Amino acid sequence: MDHEISVSNETTQVPDRDVEKALAIARRGVDELLIESEFAGKLGRSMRSGVPLRIKLGCDPTAPDLHLGHTVVLNKMRQLQDLGHTAIFLIGDFTSMIGDPSGRNTTRPALTAQEIKSNAESYFAQCSLVLNARENIEIRYNSEWSDPLGARGMIELAAKYTVARILEREDFTKRFRAGVPISVHELLYPLMQGYDSVALKADLELGGTDQKFNLLVGRELQKDYGQSAQCILTMPLLVGTDGVEKMSKSKGNYVGISEAPEKMFGKLMSISDPMMWHYYELLSFRSSEEIQALQEEVERGRNPRDVKVLLAQEIVARFHDSAAAERALADFENRAAGGIPDQMPLVNLSGAPLGIGQLLKQAGLVESASDGLRNVDQGGVRIDGNEVSDRGLKLAAGTYVVQVGKRRFARVTLL
Repeated sequence: MDHEISVSNETTQVPDRDVEKALAIARRGVDELLIESEFAGKLGRSMRSGVPLRIKLGCDPTAPDLHLGHTVVLNKMRQLQDLGHTAIFLIGDFTSMIGDPSGRNTTRPALTAQEIKSNAESYFAQCSLVLNARENIEIRYNSEWSDPLGARGMIELAAKYTVARILEREDFTKRFRAGVPISVHELLYPLMQGYDSVALKADLELGGTDQKFNLLVGRELQKDYGQSAQCILTMPLLVGTDGVEKMSKSKGNYVGISEAPEKMFGKLMSISDPMMWHYYELLSFRSSEEIQALQEEVERGRNPRDVKVLLAQEIVARFHDSAAAERALADFENRAAGGIPDQMPLVNLSGAPLGIGQLLKQAGLVESASDGLRNVDQGGVRIDGNEVSDRGLKLAAGTYVVQVGKRRFARVTLL
């Protein structure tokens, strides 16, 4: 039976079955949903009025390439978009010139206007592989309202927040106590991000766990401007393929969404069986019920590898297509059986006879010649399917299939 609850000084009914279903989708995999009762009220009013909620996700285009860790929040926005709400994909072309200090212990270098433009084009093209770019979406740039704000507007905005409140942010506090410089423009970043929510009249803002402070600033600024305060949804950080640290290119434990299908598939198959469920929860578009059913099948004896294949195929198909996912699976199974992939990089080198360490380095299969020799010592190098055990090997002119480890191949023509 429905009954009354108090939400932000107004009375609304407890969510009905449809609202509970939408809430379950919103909750899945989240770190926090603040404040859930308020968001339930917003959902209920939206369903009764037919007016979609405005869901904001701001992204500063600081780099041109994305990995699966970046898509965790995008997946959540897509789920809410599919419920009929408006996805506001905000490109921070103005705030990128400040540089988001979140989670950093040094000042982030500001980008040039050309770098921002180039990165933004690449960023949205990749994000469109997750979001529905045809309906229920607005593409906005925060320079629309930040540039006209001007010096007077910036001063008036800054007057709404104290330095003490800004310094409550953990990364600022650590830097201040350690005597690490904090530039004044960095203190403005949370205010500018919060002002975006005012300009867009956001009902819900999404972000990673490291964005919580900035999202809360937006909520407070909306109250100052007489708006209904946005709710906040934060998503956890995706653990990398090593199963230890968050996914990061610098740590080499990432899966790039623009990587070749075979490479993407192989990396996903390398994650541990327990970690697979973490990836399912944060990356898969399967329902919670479907994932639960797969877990129960594994508990009853189904091979976890088969379920991991389903995940890898789903992810590869999303960023490429289903045919590419099938080819990637065939390639993976061929390699697992000791075969050679059908497709691999073609590399032309000169300088025969060439030492094995230098050949591996110049072919792009290892970081350095010494790294190549270490792989030889560990039995991880094959030429035309034959293991190389002699670190002093020099190859004469010819064409060779060169393999390092299980997944790195190149067809090398040496002149």
